Amino acid sequence: MNKIIECVPNFSEGRDSGKIAKIVGEIEKVKDVKLLNVESDADYNRTVVTFAGKPEAVKDAAFYAIEMAAEVIDMSRHKGAHPRIGATDVCPFVPVSNVTMDECVQIARTLGKEVGEWLGIPVYLYGEAAVMPERHILPDIRKGEYEGLPEKLKDEKWRPDYGPVEFNENVRRTGATVIGAREFLIAYNVNLDTQDIRIANKISGIVRASGVVQVNEKGEKVRVPGLLKCVQAMGVYLKEHNITQVSMNLQNHKVTPPHVAFEEVKKQAGKFGVHVTGSEVVGLIPKEALLAAGRFYTEETSEEALITAAVEGLGLSQLNKFLPEKKVIEYLLGLG
Repeated sequence: MNKIIECVPNFSEGRDSGKIAKIVGEIEKVKDVKLLNVESDADYNRTVVTFAGKPEAVKDAAFYAIEMAAEVIDMSRHKGAHPRIGATDVCPFVPVSNVTMDECVQIARTLGKEVGEWLGIPVYLYGEAAVMPERHILPDIRKGEYEGLPEKLKDEKWRPDYGPVEFNENVRRTGATVIGAREFLIAYNVNLDTQDIRIANKISGIVRASGVVQVNEKGEKVRVPGLLKCVQAMGVYLKEHNITQVSMNLQNHKVTPPHVAFEEVKKQAGKFGVHVTGSEVVGLIPKEALLAAGRFYTEETSEEALITAAVEGLGLSQLNKFLPEKKVIEYLLGLG
């Protein structure tokens, strides 16, 4: 039985189609790898690429893409709405078929060593591949972003797992890269009909698992947990569309599926006098997550009807047309 893993690198370029094509071209030239999705966002200035295939081939494709990104992206000139720490900001491996998480961890660590030693890029391991508990969560590693990297590299606590430990000329261009292994994550954004980023930020703090830090009546700082488990969230302003979003990572769609996140954001938005106008999936989504949404929005039972109800109920075609055949990972891989 074929072993299949997925790789979802995020590159800090979402505006220059020529540069994006060069990065993607490095992936396409590798045998036993299938390119599944390329999604660029000009406001975020970021491109999310999804590909899958045999483990060793996927690792090689990831290396070539990271190498090309380091060549065509100059992080010292990069500006965008999404947090980032390097030209290849993050590169996770995900088990899909007949592959264990331990195998993905080994691939991530091997790639990290190669990127650090051969390309001279500082590499941090995260997720299941992390070797330090404080590096398990991506936002913790990314804190301070690219601009904070010179000071981060001076801190012994943030010494890279692989690669250079000084902010040299090469690192000035490439930044750092975070490589790891995780379960399937859904990058999911809910659109608000307001330009007020403060409202998007407040809603994000209410819904995300980590919640917000508040000062109690004793003047002490305390963390108030959010409403949704296994969810990361932040507010983002999209200049091109003149709207804001609650931008979320659904880390376990079986715990908090998209429709639950969507309905909760809609409920909280109403309290601020704003409306939800739709949502978008960045990258791919497992079929079961859409079927669960379909069951929430309709009493129909066929797969086609459930998928249609999910797309309509979640407003998935408001910004970009949502085509299930191009967004559902099982359809793209011919797995069902």
